[in-house]
Amino acid sequence: MYGHEPYSGGHESPVVWRNHFILLLDRVPLPIAVCQANGLVVLANRAMAAEWGTVPGRLPGRDLLELLRPRSPAQLDRVIEAIRRGSRSRYPLAVRWRSGAAGGAERAGELMVDPVGEPSPTGYPLLLAVLQTAPEPPQPAPPEVSEVEARVLALVASGATTAAVGKAVGLTVDGVNYHLTRLTRRWRVPNRTALVAKAYVLGVLRTDAWPPAPPGADAED
Repeated sequence: MYGHEPYSGGHESPVVWRNHFILLLDRVPLPIAVCQANGLVVLANRAMAAEWGTVPGRLPGRDLLELLRPRSPAQLDRVIEAIRRGSRSRYPLAVRWRSGAAGGAERAGELMVDPVGEPSPTGYPLLLAVLQTAPEPPQPAPPEVSEVEARVLALVASGATTAAVGKAVGLTVDGVNYHLTRLTRRWRVPNRTALVAKAYVLGVLRTDAWPPAPPGADAED
């Protein structure tokens, strides 16, 4: 990849060849960077820069291992030692980072490091680093509750008495207690306070509304 002149019917300058290489990298959807052996970025493609909500021109000179935090220092030490010994193998490195492209969300993945080209003046080859993002874990769907159960939970969360809840939803006091008892057993909570708390955690009640309301329901300001 490095150290050879491309053949195209003539000799292209190193600058032209570098520009061709950058254009090629920008077409690759995977985040890719070329680094020195000490981790300093030489160039990066758009996908890599997008992980921090920036542009490729802002990454050269940055330490890739400050942007991507290795999850295991011991694993990083093994990779560094192998590169120092001149090994040309591919090395996976588990990393975490805070994405500027996802609202600052913490992300995880694997950085694949390949020594490429001829050794630089420092005695070490450049490194091709490809970031493979771990898939986001699926978000659990809110538990199914009936319309009556959701209304009962919302009224209880607002502080309504059992009698007031029953009047609002057309149930007797015993009917309200029946639904609340079923929910406490289903969600394995000890009392109404814990039941309301779990309803918010599970997404059965909106966290941005008062009085309390189920998702999709209109609530008063």
